[in-house]
Amino acid sequence: MTIFSLVIFSVATLAIVAVTLLPLSRNPHWLFRGADFPRLQFAALAGMLFVGEWFLLDLGHPIVWVLIALTVGCLGWQLAWILPYTVLWPTEVKSAKTSGAENALSILTANVLTPNREAEALLDLVRKYEPDILVTLESDQWWQDRLDSLEPDMPHTLKCPLDNLYGMHVYSRLPLENGTIEYLVEKDVPSMHALVRMRTGDRLHIHFLHPAPPSPTENPESAERDAELVIVARSVADSDEPIIVTGDLNDVAWSHTTRLFRKLSGLLDPRVGRGMYNTFHANYPFARWPLDHLFHSHHFTLRSIRRLPPIGSDHFALLTELSYAPVRGADQEGLQDDQDDRAWARSIADEQDAHKSDVPRPESD
Repeated sequence: MTIFSLVIFSVATLAIVAVTLLPLSRNPHWLFRGADFPRLQFAALAGMLFVGEWFLLDLGHPIVWVLIALTVGCLGWQLAWILPYTVLWPTEVKSAKTSGAENALSILTANVLTPNREAEALLDLVRKYEPDILVTLESDQWWQDRLDSLEPDMPHTLKCPLDNLYGMHVYSRLPLENGTIEYLVEKDVPSMHALVRMRTGDRLHIHFLHPAPPSPTENPESAERDAELVIVARSVADSDEPIIVTGDLNDVAWSHTTRLFRKLSGLLDPRVGRGMYNTFHANYPFARWPLDHLFHSHHFTLRSIRRLPPIGSDHFALLTELSYAPVRGADQEGLQDDQDDRAWARSIADEQDAHKSDVPRPESD
């Protein structure tokens, strides 16, 4: 072992420790929140670093054991966050038992990437899988002109074409009632809210979201995104009606803020115990994480969830097929909030002057 190799491994270990500790802070700056995203990649790096330290350094040197302990600690911490999104973890949502079409509900969520012009790839997926509801993010007027070809089969729509990367469209085979487009936190970032009349005759409250991400090129902080997630979560928390929240949340499934959303809302994540279903970045297999989500109330069980083939976007589309089974799903439970979670949520919402009453709760006519 040389001094040079010891220095290199020491610097690498301190770097892994630093990126592991950053998300522990509730600072909304993108530097802190961004470290939540690549936990799988950080775990892989920590694993490789451990192997290097074990085989290339002198295990008789006390400082080497300090480096190994720090590396193993970081590896274990990162794995603790991502393991729920593997088959090693118990599922949170039950698998559906019935195959009847009447209880089925399928939703295709697709961030199309505004400059992407491969609309036919997405349309082919819609024709192949025939989802009940299609929601597109980043869709502008050009995309709307192409997506309107779906209207003969999916006549119920909500449309908000924008050129700022936050356009949004919904096309549905099932009736949409009292649909509304709202700007909950930022004046140029829409969300959509509606009642869906399912084939059973029951009505579903559905919320489509696409808050802005924390990044050096957009919002330097996650405060706006977090506030939108918090007020939507709080708005649905006391409801005993069927609820779905879906969209590109610009947050990973295992982050502190997504977990806060799940705790406050009581909604379930069908990916837990099944897989990560990484939808971004489609072009870089080594740098992918789950940004596109679907959360639902206990009224549903899962038929299937899958990441679909590329559509020319930097996101893959996500297809989630549920079964409306309120009796079978009644004992399903997600994460539970506590006093600290509620206090944190209040501070997030208050900072942006956002309130759960801002979130529409469409009612039947």
